[in-house]
Amino acid sequence: MLLRIFVLMMIKQWLWLVALVCTNPLFAQEVLGSAVDQEAQNEPIRESFQGGEWFKFRIHYGIFNASYATIAVDEEIWEGKPVYHAKGIGRTTGLARWFFKVDDFYDSYFTKDTISPLNFIRNINEGGYKKHVIIRFDHENSQANVNDLLKKKKGTFSTAPQVQDLISCFYFLRNQLDVSSINKGEFIVVNLFFDESNYAFKFKYLGKEQLKTKFGYVNTLKFRPYVQSGRVFKSSESITLWVSDDHNKIPLRMQAALRVGSITADLEAFKGLKNPFEIVVKN
Repeated sequence: MLLRIFVLMMIKQWLWLVALVCTNPLFAQEVLGSAVDQEAQNEPIRESFQGGEWFKFRIHYGIFNASYATIAVDEEIWEGKPVYHAKGIGRTTGLARWFFKVDDFYDSYFTKDTISPLNFIRNINEGGYKKHVIIRFDHENSQANVNDLLKKKKGTFSTAPQVQDLISCFYFLRNQLDVSSINKGEFIVVNLFFDESNYAFKFKYLGKEQLKTKFGYVNTLKFRPYVQSGRVFKSSESITLWVSDDHNKIPLRMQAALRVGSITADLEAFKGLKNPFEIVVKN
């Protein structure tokens, strides 16, 4: 009985930490410049995804499942133009939901040619903390028009070059990132606009690694996003990310060392890939 109570208390404490992670994304706190230089931006897009693609991730603390998250992209018409429309959904499940209710919804429309965000929605409820913001991007004037629906407040803010939102960034990097042009230990930076501010998403390339997944062994690219150390993360290098070393650049696993234990997000299911998913066959 005492062990059960202790485990439940740990789960509840961890879920508060997860909420803090979700509301404080993997950002460096200074704008370091554009994610990809202009020459790379002018190169043809390497197609790593297509409409109809869908991923499901299992987020767990040891053997305890805490939540699931999905992200899907489709091709649609937005204001008369063909665009990509991506939706990200995250929610706690089972016992975890009884302790800490999380319902997160992210929505992004972005261009098909340059993967530039057009309209972004963040609608979340995390243990009673609510946020509902719509951001419309004006790339011609390098501005973001922010409408905070709960606070009933609107504002216009300047944006950095080649800016991304939280969802479009995922697809932008998969198409634009070319590890053949960077060396192990080098940094990559993407400009993000979040709520009312510009941030630089900074991460280091750690090289290649063969990863064991539920689908089999997969050759991966390993990265280390940089975050602020403090009450959630042990250090600024507490997160490790693995993506498939193929044309899809599928995110397969993310591990985060926290002040209390660690969390892991694993790819649980997928469909609609643009390119073949390469599994290593071991003799």
